[in-house]
Amino acid sequence: MFDPVEKLKEFIRQPSISADPKAKAGMKGAQEFVAGLLDSLGFAVEVVKTDLHPIILARRAGDSSWPHVIIYGHYDVQPADPLNLWAPAPFDPTIRDGRIYGRGAADNKGPLMVHISAVARLLEENPRLPLKITFLIEGEEEMGSPSFGPFLEKYQDELRRADFVFLSDTGIPNEDQMVITAGLRGLALFDLEVTGAKGDLHSGLHGGVLRNPIQALAEICASLHTADGRVNVPGFYDDVLDVHPWEREELKKLGGDEKAYAAFLGIDAFYTPTGFPPFEAVRFLPTLEFNGIGGGYQGEGTKTVIPSKAFVKISCRLVPNQQPDKIKKLVMDAICARAPQGVKLEFIDQHKGDPYVVVPPGRSNTPKNQSAVLAQAFRATDAAVTAIWGRPPLYLREGGSIPIIADIKRVLGLDSVLLGLFLPEDNLHAPNESFKLSVMEKGIATSQRILAAVAAAGKR
Repeated sequence: MFDPVEKLKEFIRQPSISADPKAKAGMKGAQEFVAGLLDSLGFAVEVVKTDLHPIILARRAGDSSWPHVIIYGHYDVQPADPLNLWAPAPFDPTIRDGRIYGRGAADNKGPLMVHISAVARLLEENPRLPLKITFLIEGEEEMGSPSFGPFLEKYQDELRRADFVFLSDTGIPNEDQMVITAGLRGLALFDLEVTGAKGDLHSGLHGGVLRNPIQALAEICASLHTADGRVNVPGFYDDVLDVHPWEREELKKLGGDEKAYAAFLGIDAFYTPTGFPPFEAVRFLPTLEFNGIGGGYQGEGTKTVIPSKAFVKISCRLVPNQQPDKIKKLVMDAICARAPQGVKLEFIDQHKGDPYVVVPPGRSNTPKNQSAVLAQAFRATDAAVTAIWGRPPLYLREGGSIPIIADIKRVLGLDSVLLGLFLPEDNLHAPNESFKLSVMEKGIATSQRILAAVAAAGKR
């Protein structure tokens, strides 16, 4: 039986930054590490080539009547910059104060190791476990999963025979409260470039006779929200569905201290649409955000120039029933209508993802045709979490996005059980990322118990 913490250390040591062409060796090392680990557990491992980074497809075969679960994860990580803020180095895993530090520790190498370890323990206890398991592990999640859609289309006849998808790429509020993610926001991203004159100009010789692209861009951006924080785009909210009462009740159980949340964020006031407290706004409402903006001289001192161009990066987080392409068009149309004279606009489309929602059994809006195995998986999750964490899980939407979950639903028709494992203080995508080892161990025990219960429930 392998030691999950030591294996996680090996995994973190691979600098698997999918967006960095210089990290090919780290990407290959991480892929080979995971493939070898699953092979050692008796899985039939197929490494599926893509245009970028391979997808690992590892199968445990069995009787066609057995329940079948797909366990998803990703072996790629975010870039580690700025490196000077790390202590220790990002790919030198270190344990300190009950945490393991390193890039990817919480997103997603630690949570993925939770499920691999759970399966290892299950199969060690019962090599004849009546459960078909397929691991589906990609290497491009942190760059938008460009190869995942074509992969699903190619393998859909095989994969849609599964009953549900099981994964951990979402969070929990603290180490004592498990959250099962019942919804994820979608994404619609694009860049806007505003061009004025054909080249940069001396602001003394030419200032006052032409529109400055930075000023034009600032006016456009300022027009996209109302004073109370609503997105000021006609039709933006038209498709937003009402929140079901049970979802608000679950959120009330979580509680939440608004002052503590503001302190955690380092702000002195929230900026949310009227009628929505911050904990509801971040889960139930769509957004439009500016993720980057620039133009003109950025160096030290001054340079009195009127820049030729300015740009902004825009992202919209979408809630169930909103469509990314429709939202992009609405926002782009509003920008075009509000752009001042004297500048030209160019839109650069970026990736997108549909929102996703899954309803556990026993709720007012639970689908009547929900599969028996999925319902059993939710019941097993509820029982396992209650036993191991000391209290039942909460079923909450999360503000983040995992576009591939909606792709899986669209192409394969499969819903997902999203077992949250990372904590707010784990610093995902930031320096000094870490994963709490006590959460890791409880996660392994929880995953093991859920999978055992699904297998014990018997034939499909």
